[in-house]
Amino acid sequence: MARKSSLLFGGLLAAALAPVTVGMLPLGHAAYTVPAAHAGHHAVPVPSGDDPDGDGYIPANPPVTGVVPSHGDPPHRYFHEFQANCAYTHHQPDDPIVYAGQPGASHDHTFMGNTTTAANSTTASLSAGGTTCRAPGDKSGYWVPTMYNGSTLVTPNFPQVIYYKTGVLDYTSVRPFPKGLRFVVGSPTATADQFMHNPGTVEGWECGNSFKNADIPPTCPAGTQLNVRYQAPSCWDGRYLDVPDHKSHMAYPVNGICPDDHPVALPMIEFKMAFPVSGDMSQVRLSSGRGYSFHYDFFNAWDPATQKALVDHCVVGGLQCDARGYDQTHPEAGAALNENYELP
Repeated sequence: MARKSSLLFGGLLAAALAPVTVGMLPLGHAAYTVPAAHAGHHAVPVPSGDDPDGDGYIPANPPVTGVVPSHGDPPHRYFHEFQANCAYTHHQPDDPIVYAGQPGASHDHTFMGNTTTAANSTTASLSAGGTTCRAPGDKSGYWVPTMYNGSTLVTPNFPQVIYYKTGVLDYTSVRPFPKGLRFVVGSPTATADQFMHNPGTVEGWECGNSFKNADIPPTCPAGTQLNVRYQAPSCWDGRYLDVPDHKSHMAYPVNGICPDDHPVALPMIEFKMAFPVSGDMSQVRLSSGRGYSFHYDFFNAWDPATQKALVDHCVVGGLQCDARGYDQTHPEAGAALNENYELP
């Protein structure tokens, strides 16, 4: 209980701090201010569908106990991953994790995957919703800060690649996400240094021959696209599906091994976003601020059997799979899903 009280106090304290105002951009970029109410990713929890007492904690039911971090050393496999290919659905100033039950309280987000994701989304509502992901069993919500070129919305124009990989050396210890798990990766208030030196691998912003940028490049070759990649923590405490800061129930592996207080190895998500914008980038910005304010949210609503089939076949099985769970370099292994991206 002491740990829960301490975390809750930290979340409330952060919420009470003055909101962050983003100042002038570098020369050649437009000046703008993030609305005060939308600036941070700390909100005082309120009662919502999955958190009726409003304390910010959503316990796992049942919790995962008796797990110790794996120090196993399975046979080396270069790949252990599959893809979730999910298209853009909508954008709106909602965040059902940070501002659950508070429509319009967030900076604007671009949503992919579940077609119903909104401020009042719950595990049940997402599970009943539709999806733009290739696998119909993936009804998860995925969202990032919205991008603008001046006042023009920039939205992904094809399914985005969201990798499910191993974040630990013992890839055979990875298990599927528990349904209803949710977390935030990165922070809209991060500095350039914090963004680029996140414990996970951060490739930064890239276009053309410009790579590993903390901020959006000032120009991109005409006809190219702006890309960013960012990895999520993959070690879970086994106790909570969410906590007030939306982060501390998850942790990054240390030297390929989960820490003792977060012993459960889950898939490591890596967003690979591609935005159709090029040329003069001086007016390109995120709704959350500068390029290094990039962050993303994940709300798991996979059909458990479908996700387990992909995790077991591709991650635990050491394959490089597409959204069907098929590895072209190992056709003999078959696929986890059928031609309709469903369980056979």
